[in-house]
Amino acid sequence: MKNKLLALGVGGTILAALCCFTPLLPVVLTALGLTGLLGVIYNDAVLLPILAGFLILTGYALWRQKQQK
Repeated sequence: MKNKLLALGVGGTILAALCCFTPLLPVVLTALGLTGLLGVIYNDAVLLPILAGFLILTGYALWRQKQQK
């Protein structure tokens, strides 16, 4: 489970960071035909807490992995 948790945390952090700091999210949502969601999702009030949550999850997984060794 520890590897799955770490993989989820790192993957989510990378994806959230790409969506926060590049125009990746508008391009993907446009390609999927979901441009109506841009006003809701492409907002710092949504993306930054998601990024923070994945960073905390990654830190927890690393801490837990260190504790088990």
